[in-house]
Amino acid sequence: EVQLQASGGGLVQPGGSLRLSCAASGFTFDDYAIGWFRQAPGKEREGVSYIISSVGNTYYTDSVKGRFTISTDNAKNTVYLQMNSLKPEDTAVYYCAADPRPYYTGSYYFDYGMDYWGKGTLVTVSS
Repeated sequence: EVQLQASGGGLVQPGGSLRLSCAASGFTFDDYAIGWFRQAPGKEREGVSYIISSVGNTYYTDSVKGRFTISTDNAKNTVYLQMNSLKPEDTAVYYCAADPRPYYTGSYYFDYGMDYWGKGTLVTVSS
C-alpha cells in the first residue's frame, strides 16, 4: 500500500531554513506525482510544490518560488522540501502527498489534490 510520512518540522526564526522529508513506500516515484501541501489553522489547504520524477518537472506556488526546492532521492524512497528564507506566513502543517497520474501540469494538483496523503509535520516560523 502507498504510505507517506512527513517529518522535519519544527520552530525556526524568520529568515531561517528547514528541510522537510517524506518517507514513501508502496509505489515507484516515476509512476507518481509527489507533492507538498500546507494548511494553517483556520485557512484553506494550499499546494506548495510538486515533482514529476519521470520527466523532472517541478512546480511551485508563487509565494515560495525562489525560496523552496522540492527533490527526490529515489534510492532512499524519500521526497524533500528544502525551505529557505522562511517567513512567518509559512507557518503551517505541511503534508506530503502522491498521485498515480504523473501527467497533469500547472496548478492541477493544487486545485484538485492528490490521492494519497501522509500525516503532516508542523513548521512554525517565529522569533
